[in-house]
Amino acid sequence: MENATQIELGRVNYHHHNPNLAHHFHDMEQQHESIKLGVWLFLVTEVLLFGGLFCFYAIYRAWHPEMFIEVNQLLDVKLGALNTLVLIFSSVTVALSIRSIQMDNKKQAVMFLAITIICAAIFLVVKYFEYSHKIHEGLLPGKYFANPDIAAVNPHIFFSIYFGMTGLHALHILGGMIFLTWVLIRTHMRAYSSSYYTPVEMGGLYWHLVDLIWIYLFPLLYLIG
Repeated sequence: MENATQIELGRVNYHHHNPNLAHHFHDMEQQHESIKLGVWLFLVTEVLLFGGLFCFYAIYRAWHPEMFIEVNQLLDVKLGALNTLVLIFSSVTVALSIRSIQMDNKKQAVMFLAITIICAAIFLVVKYFEYSHKIHEGLLPGKYFANPDIAAVNPHIFFSIYFGMTGLHALHILGGMIFLTWVLIRTHMRAYSSSYYTPVEMGGLYWHLVDLIWIYLFPLLYLIG
């Protein structure tokens, strides 16, 4: 009975002295696993969202295979490949940031987070130049398509898919940048350590999904020809 009382008192003291533990969780492990489960469920909804778009892509490509192959030539494969390399590299740096904070190396964690955010910015800048060129050439989605030089039938369908999928992905990149910037600031303020680094890890999980989606988008949109 006395031992049980001491254990309970220890739990109460732990609960009281750990500022990172929310009041509705029993301990840090339960909090970490609950947050991780919540993030995984959120990522599942993201997979379902993009999964629907991939199905949309597959149906229209089956209906218009020649058009997809012909219009694909108008995309810049080199810029797409550059963005792919940038995101793969950023996936490595975000993983290294998690490892660094686990080792209580806050300075290194901040550095790797900063590199990840810079890579995301590079991705968006490249995408800006791609979009600018498409807009200038009149290669727009739907009724806004205005390039009479393309012989393919219904090329606007391809660009509807292109702008829809890459635009949504770019918004996810932007959202990831905002969250990782917040994590970076908090890491710099020494809010995280080897005993509590859940936000850093969850940011890494989200970023890996963003990278993975692009790894599928790149060959489907840029390499189909």
